[in-house]
Amino acid sequence: MSSASAAPATLTTLKYLRGYSADLQAQVLDLVAQDKLGALLARRHPEPHEVRTDRALYDYTQELKSRFLRSAEPLAKVVYDPKLKVIQHALGTHTTISRVQGGKLKAKREIRVANLFRDAPAAFLKMIVVHELAHLKEREHDKAFYALCCHMEADYHQLEFDLRLYLTHLDQCAAAPPAVTAPA
Repeated sequence: MSSASAAPATLTTLKYLRGYSADLQAQVLDLVAQDKLGALLARRHPEPHEVRTDRALYDYTQELKSRFLRSAEPLAKVVYDPKLKVIQHALGTHTTISRVQGGKLKAKREIRVANLFRDAPAAFLKMIVVHELAHLKEREHDKAFYALCCHMEADYHQLEFDLRLYLTHLDQCAAAPPAVTAPA
């Protein structure tokens, strides 16, 4: 592959890997060109999960929260959000919803997870839930935030990178022209 054709492909194909080195991006582009990225991810993360409903996601999140963040504020809601990736360019969000109840202002914490995680490997769902739970204690993406993520999931940084590869793979699958089959 010539370097002239690699530059535009890098910008569009690898939008989730922009902060990584050119060498690493070239390796990923090579995997994409050889149609091996999906197989690599399937070998690394073969485990599916059974967290399909909003209730199951809430229970899953609460279990992680009770194990690692007992003193954090309680969660009022945890749901899959079908609009999340499209509208906010995010995979998960944590919000505090304030409501007036009587003469007091009550705050409720919510976590929303992008719908694509319903069918993602189990490790990716855990990574995004850990990420959003860490925001209960640390608002900014700083050293303390990532230390908390690594406390809850030791392989957090590798899973974040693999998730970026997974998103790249999903983009490639969506961008690929549909296969044409001969009529029977």
